[in-house]
Amino acid sequence: MLLVDDHPAGLAARKSVLGELGFSITTAASAESALEKFKLEPFPLMVTDYKLPGMTGVDLIAHVRALAPETRIVLLSGFVDALGLTEESSGADVVLHKSSNEVTQLIRAVQKLIRRGGAKKPGKATRKSPGKRTA
Repeated sequence: MLLVDDHPAGLAARKSVLGELGFSITTAASAESALEKFKLEPFPLMVTDYKLPGMTGVDLIAHVRALAPETRIVLLSGFVDALGLTEESSGADVVLHKSSNEVTQLIRAVQKLIRRGGAKKPGKATRKSPGKRTA
């Protein structure tokens, strides 16, 4: 699993929680670093923050979908509603709001995606920042 976050505390906390569940975790502190690692060895699952230096998590998702469309992806953000982030607008399989329930939701999402086996259809992510939701 590839875990992407530019905040060391968030990265360490998520790595610890997911590692305790038996997942092998590789970390990246930027989208560029994540892409370099992904090109060397595609990961079956990626958990990424939305706000990253250089490019957003949505941009990273678009690049990953182009490289390995079968990868399952969880997108985390503290501004899910404000940015209008959804699975459809981001290309992620799961979008989670950073909150006090984040750990529980992250564990459930990762376990569900691992069991499910298939990833979202490729090509759903856009490189544009999400705008207003449409009906």
